[in-house]
Amino acid sequence: MQRIFSLTLLTFFASMLFACGANDENKQEANKNGPKPTLVTVSAVQDAPVEITEEGIGSLEGLVDPTLKAEVAARIIKVYVSPGDTVKQGQLVATLDPTEFNLQEREAQAEVGRIEALLNNQSKTVARNQALVDKKFISQTAVDTSVADQNVLKEQLVAAKARISTIRNSTGKTRIFAPTDGVVESKIVDTGEYVNVGDPIVQIISNKLLRAYIPFPERAGTQLKAGLKLRLTTPTSDTPVETVIRELKPLITASNRTIMVIADVKNVAGWQAGGSVNASVILGERASAMMVPEQSVILRPAGQVVYVVKDNIAYQAIVTTGLRKNGLIEITDGVSVNDVVVVDGAGFLTDKAPVKIASNSSTSR
Repeated sequence: MQRIFSLTLLTFFASMLFACGANDENKQEANKNGPKPTLVTVSAVQDAPVEITEEGIGSLEGLVDPTLKAEVAARIIKVYVSPGDTVKQGQLVATLDPTEFNLQEREAQAEVGRIEALLNNQSKTVARNQALVDKKFISQTAVDTSVADQNVLKEQLVAAKARISTIRNSTGKTRIFAPTDGVVESKIVDTGEYVNVGDPIVQIISNKLLRAYIPFPERAGTQLKAGLKLRLTTPTSDTPVETVIRELKPLITASNRTIMVIADVKNVAGWQAGGSVNASVILGERASAMMVPEQSVILRPAGQVVYVVKDNIAYQAIVTTGLRKNGLIEITDGVSVNDVVVVDGAGFLTDKAPVKIASNSSTSR
C-alpha cells in the first residue's frame, strides 16, 4: 500500500512539473509575438488653402406677396384658383359681375348721342346767325351767344365720352389677373359673395424675389460688412446660391445678441418664402493650412492628439487645431506636411501601438 501511495505522489509531482513547463513556453511564445496590430486607415497631412467662414441659420421672406383686392364693388361670379395652385403672370384669377357697369355704359352712350344731336343743331344755329349778322338782320351779340352755347355742348360731349372710358375701365376691373408668377396662399372670398372696393379676394406668394435674414453672433460684428460673399442653401432646393451681403441691421438684437445680415435671392428654383436658409459668409482666405480628417484628432489626457504612422508604429503627437471645413480640421502645430496620420481606428490606439494599414486606405485626399 505504501508503495502504491509513493508511486501516485511521484506521478502527481511529475504532472505538475510538466504543466509549469508548458505554461512557461506559452508565455515565452506570447512575449515573442507581441500584441496584435490594430487595423487602421490613414491619410497624409495636406497643405491646402482654406476659407475663413462664419456659419449661420436664418429664414426666407417673400418680397413679392400681393393680396389681390377688389377695385370695384360687385358680386363675385367665380374664383378660378384654390390655395396651393400655381399661377402664371396674367392668368385670370377671379371674375366679378359686370352687369351694372354695362348698364352704365349704355346710359353714357345714350347721353353722348343726345349731346351730339344738340351740338349738330347748335352748329346750324351758329351758321344761320352768322349769315343774319352779315346781312345786318341781328346783332353780333346773338352770334356770340350761340357760339358760346355750341362750345358748352362740345365740352359736355367730351365729358360724356370720358365717362364712357371710366365705365369701361371699371368694367375691365371686374376681371382680376395674377400680377406675377406664384402660388396661391389663400382664397379669401368665394363665388357669390359681394365685395366692396378694397376687399381682399386672393393672396399670392411669389418666390421670384426672396430676402434672407441670417443672425450671426456679435463677436463677428467687426468682420461683417456689406458686399462680402455669402453662400446660401435651403432644404427645399438642391440649388445653392452665391450672393453678397446686402446690408446689416444697425442694431444688435437684444434677445439673443446677434447681428442680422440681409441678402437677396432672385428667381431660384425650389427656394420658397418662409423656409429656412443655411448661410456661410466668407470672411477671408488663408493660402496655406495643414488639413487632416476630423476623426484623426482624438481627445486624450494630454490634450488633442493625432497618431503619426512610421514603420507600422503609431506615435502620439499632441496638436493644436484651428478651422474646420467640409469634414477636415486644420492643424496649426504638432505635425508636418505629408506626415501620415491614422483616420479610422485612431480612438483605439495608444502611443507606439503597432498598426496594420487597411488595403483601401489612402495617403492622399
